[in-house]
Amino acid sequence: ASTFCYLHILRCQIELPRNSGGIIGQELGEASIITFGNSGATLLLIAVFFAGLTLYTHISWVKLMEIVGRNTLLLTTLGFRKVVLFWGKARTKKEYVYETEQKQINPQEIPAVVSFDKSEPVRPSVNVKKSPVINFAAPPEEVIPAQLIAKPVVTKKLQTDLFKDVEPGALPDTELLDLRVIKVRGYSADELEDMSRLVEQSLQDFNVIVEVTGVLPGPVITRFEMQPAAGVKVSRVSGLAKDLARSLSVTSVRIVEVIAGKSVIGLEIPNQEREMVSFRKGLESSKFIKAKSPLSLFLGKDIAGAPVVTDLAKMPHLLVAGTTGSGKSVAINTMIMSMLYKATPDQVRMIMIDPKMLELSVYEGIPHLLTPVVTDMKDAANALRWAVAEMERRYKLMSKVGVRNLAGFNKLVTDAENNGEPIKDPMYSYETELAEGESIPTLESLPNIVIVIDELADMMMIVGKKVEELIARLAQKARAAGIHLILATQRPSVDVLTGLIKANVPSRLSFQVSSRIDSRTVLDQGGAEYLLGNGDMLFMPSGTNIPMRAHGAFVDDHEV
Repeated sequence: ASTFCYLHILRCQIELPRNSGGIIGQELGEASIITFGNSGATLLLIAVFFAGLTLYTHISWVKLMEIVGRNTLLLTTLGFRKVVLFWGKARTKKEYVYETEQKQINPQEIPAVVSFDKSEPVRPSVNVKKSPVINFAAPPEEVIPAQLIAKPVVTKKLQTDLFKDVEPGALPDTELLDLRVIKVRGYSADELEDMSRLVEQSLQDFNVIVEVTGVLPGPVITRFEMQPAAGVKVSRVSGLAKDLARSLSVTSVRIVEVIAGKSVIGLEIPNQEREMVSFRKGLESSKFIKAKSPLSLFLGKDIAGAPVVTDLAKMPHLLVAGTTGSGKSVAINTMIMSMLYKATPDQVRMIMIDPKMLELSVYEGIPHLLTPVVTDMKDAANALRWAVAEMERRYKLMSKVGVRNLAGFNKLVTDAENNGEPIKDPMYSYETELAEGESIPTLESLPNIVIVIDELADMMMIVGKKVEELIARLAQKARAAGIHLILATQRPSVDVLTGLIKANVPSRLSFQVSSRIDSRTVLDQGGAEYLLGNGDMLFMPSGTNIPMRAHGAFVDDHEV
């Protein structure tokens, strides 16, 4: 400050020991002028002054600017609303005065303007065509003839009704789906006995002694349960998979090393004639009907022919992988249609991301969609970013009302509405001025949100790490907020299914893959390379490391 005073305040022509800045100011000022010049010294002193002020008062300039900016925006918003209210009241007053002045006009002066002949009466007959204003006095029976009502507007029906008239919120009917009844000749008891002896003989040729204790025929494969002899390792049987396929004259066999609840080894051999799994029968099964969750999924049938129904809310995210033609896209269609047949738009909403622009475009326009089907990957990043923001908002809302998940939140809101005491929105900003007649909004039930990504590899290639971070955040935290992910990819490599994604997506669904490495990438174990394709899958739910073999249902394009 003394140096600044020496530079700009009370400069004297006489050289004195003391000047306006004192001895210190004079010495520092002269040194600053010699080094930086007058302008540079001034800027340097101003910067040093504010730096010293910051260190002395511990003030944060960023926080100060934030407070000033927030208050400025608040004052601007309130001022704008005041101006709008004032302008609306002023316009209302002007219109009222204008109507009052119009009522004071003498109505007898109006016919004189349209009266061209003074000899004619004020109200001429109806046949006069000179003045269109006077024609309004004609009787209404003459203006609207009765013959016009009988003529129909549309004489030809352009399109037949595709669906029956349903009430809003009603679920679709299963009659829209095809009922496929395909009779496939199964194995007889003698044929199964002969195949059991053939399996034992084939393994005995490789010095592996086993005994077939049970046979489980299914719609696509037949499982033989084998009890190995004492001292026979399971790894020896697993290493003979290709040799067994050659000996049994089949395309491939799969060795199940561990069967839950049993001490036997499983050998799965494909049937000669394959049965097609009907999606309609799965939806009409008692297991799917009894499922209460709106996120229930019908995946297909297991090796015994029983329907496989799972709950996406318990997964809580699903990773789907498989090569082209393995049935991955059909499985995604069955999952989506299962939710459409189980939940209304008030219960489940969806975000569909389709880089291929063909697979999910048929769902465009359904009421369950939060946004149109996303085909641009830049928009996909924005959609995931919105989902992260919605997740954070739901967490704040649930912490305000004291619940731990979305089901508890919806139950709390529903019970409050049934008791006639709806809960006010705790996140409502009280700084916002309510308009006349408005009140604080009440809480409503929140739907589950399912994000379906059809081709994760393509999206990772275009957008990159930004999408991976967003997916990882959703996979880590979105379960309690009711947001679930279904990730599908054709290329299950480590650069697509990174460790961060795999660690937070415990449920896996693998179709046929090209190599054992891809199978280990998806399932953390081999076996998917021996699948048959066309819907043959290995499903590993969360909480277990033993995959379950199932056969996916088939849905045609016209059914979708």
